[in-house]
Amino acid sequence: MAYSKADKRHIKRACIVFADFLNTTPEYAALATRIKPQQLTKELVIAFTEYLQKRFVGEGAHTLYARFKKIVNSAVEHDVIKKNPTTTVSIKIDNGALKKDILSIEEMQRLINTHYSGENPDIRRAFIFCLYCGLRWCDVKELTFANVDYANRLLKFEQIKTEGDSNASSVVIPLNDGLLSLIGQPATENRGNEIIFPLPSHNMCLKALKHWTARAGIEKHITWHCARHSFAVNILNNGANIKTVASLLGHSGLKHTEKYTRAVDSLKEAAINSLPELVL
Repeated sequence: MAYSKADKRHIKRACIVFADFLNTTPEYAALATRIKPQQLTKELVIAFTEYLQKRFVGEGAHTLYARFKKIVNSAVEHDVIKKNPTTTVSIKIDNGALKKDILSIEEMQRLINTHYSGENPDIRRAFIFCLYCGLRWCDVKELTFANVDYANRLLKFEQIKTEGDSNASSVVIPLNDGLLSLIGQPATENRGNEIIFPLPSHNMCLKALKHWTARAGIEKHITWHCARHSFAVNILNNGANIKTVASLLGHSGLKHTEKYTRAVDSLKEAAINSLPELVL
């Protein structure tokens, strides 16, 4: 049966990266074409985690290894592998720290002011919308006009990542004139099913975003999820309280939101340290 859960893109990516690891690691290159269950040893898994941590920054290594472990766990459950080699091997991260780059208000405006030949207007609209609403890529691409309450100027949707697993999966976001302008109006009479932002694949969106940020002179490593982080940090920096931010992001508690307050503290410290040295 084909895997159809919300993280299928990450599962596929983990398989690709594991194949890359085998192909580029001399002692395991022979296993790249076909690896047998008994060859998936603890030593190989440790080498894979080391490869992940060297190749990926931030939470990328941890996310990919978590999906790799999910694949191995499934193999164990279906008796493909007798002993799980990932059980005692982990990649530790500081869950309280924000690892991804964020865009400042000035950088956001620079991006908005930047156009280039051949740009995809739907990618542009969707990413700006995420910068100002904090949505994930998986959520923004599924939005339809049925999610928009024009009369009350509200966006209502169920988060794909937590739907059915959290009381906070339902999110309501107030819409101002700028956001309503980005959404626009449906082109067809069947407004309920019409997608607001008809986006191409995730990879295509990332390639377009990379080109766009480069043209804007932004040297940070900006992925789509950076829009969500940028939204949270910027509204906290402008005075929003943490409970409001948690509600807008669809967090069930404050644990996941607290990392953004640490990022704000770091920005404030950097701002103070940017002043000329005080000599008395």
